[in-house]
Amino acid sequence: MKTLRLLLPLILVVLAGCATRHQTADQRQVYVAEDTSRTVDLTHPPRDMWDRIRRGFAIPNLRNERVDYWTDYYASHPQSVLLMSQRAGKYLYYIVDELNRRGLPTELALLPFVESAYNPNALSRSQASGLWQFIPSTGQHYKLEQDWWRDQRRDPVASTQAALDYLSYLYDFQGDWYLALASYNWGEGAVKRAMDKASDAGKPTGYTALDMPDETRNYVPKLQAIKNIIARPEKFGITLPNVSNAPYFTTVHKSRDMDVAVAAALAEMPLEDFQALNPSYNRPVILAAHNPALHLPLDKVGVFNENLESYTGRLSSWQVVHPQKGQSLASIAKAHGITLNQLRQANKLGSKQTRATVATLLIPAREAPAGGLMLASYQASATEPAAGHAPARQAGAPSRASARLNAPDLRPKPSVRTHTIRQGDTLYSLARRYNTSVDALRKLNNLKGSSLSAGQRLRVPGTDVQG
Repeated sequence: MKTLRLLLPLILVVLAGCATRHQTADQRQVYVAEDTSRTVDLTHPPRDMWDRIRRGFAIPNLRNERVDYWTDYYASHPQSVLLMSQRAGKYLYYIVDELNRRGLPTELALLPFVESAYNPNALSRSQASGLWQFIPSTGQHYKLEQDWWRDQRRDPVASTQAALDYLSYLYDFQGDWYLALASYNWGEGAVKRAMDKASDAGKPTGYTALDMPDETRNYVPKLQAIKNIIARPEKFGITLPNVSNAPYFTTVHKSRDMDVAVAAALAEMPLEDFQALNPSYNRPVILAAHNPALHLPLDKVGVFNENLESYTGRLSSWQVVHPQKGQSLASIAKAHGITLNQLRQANKLGSKQTRATVATLLIPAREAPAGGLMLASYQASATEPAAGHAPARQAGAPSRASARLNAPDLRPKPSVRTHTIRQGDTLYSLARRYNTSVDALRKLNNLKGSSLSAGQRLRVPGTDVQG
């Protein structure tokens, strides 16, 4: 009996501890720490980027009705998932490499699916921009330049560095990835105030228990839904595009003013593809004074450097002028031999504006780059000799670069066929299917936007056969 009396307090303490742990578990019922990163074979290198991302999952899985809803939603829109995944393919290696270098969970590479649908030009109602959707003030805090010339919130490299810096800070601040992600969406101050309010009321302070806006309440469930699909795409009938576990692009720095279209032509890339890697430029010219970082596919760097070295003409069709504040636009136009309308169009000025209100204006140069350079959608001819089998150039003959960049385009123009729009077709998917660009499809069909209707007939470059 004496022994029992001695053991009774100890038993009560143990039971109280169990009750406390049970209460905490109830409060955090959604924190299911399923270790998905250990369900793959780590004895072999990753098969592709998707496999590499799965291996680095480290955030506990969230399970609730909202996750189920968003998983079903994305799974029922396979074309949208495919489009987002295709866009992501250009950036994933760089982002995951940075996550691995910093020791961060690879789930964070899926965050741009939720933020921007992996569109670097995405702009929200609150003026959040880029893959990672930085609002102007947070972008400035993380040293993303935003001026007349460029907006680094749209730069895939600069914005990724800033986003991972911010996410790392938020995790250190909150000590919990769900709360860190909520803070990324809503702001750390707003989340902290919501936690303090819940604590003062004696309520749980976990992510799912806080009083939050609907957007923030759905934020982590959306990320978890994308994670569920990437983890087991076959379960949801989703086919992910092939994204190899290898760098897609690298960065070069150049010290000469250069038109965006000229840079694309030097790299022998369609303008649309070049801009997908270099979307930060607000103007048609890239200034050398900014020490610009040009992102190019690895297989285009050599071509770009060779063409740049061989080309001797102008690289920019613009000159930069610095008017006095309040100076008459008409006088500026006259001084540079252009019309007032041309000046307004070049600088996107309204018809009612008559005086200079900005420190910098662009003036069309009197001598433009060679005509061939403006054909930024150049693609090598299928009949061109394969790499390593090109014939030797005779002495005095123009180089491959100068011939391509200066000679008129004498290739036969493609004929046209039609495609009947089916459910799920997008301009982007059709451009890839028919080896063309979205801009080319828009121009050929006089389209203003990107909306397509089932049954609509679309003209596409190709043969005269009806599609």
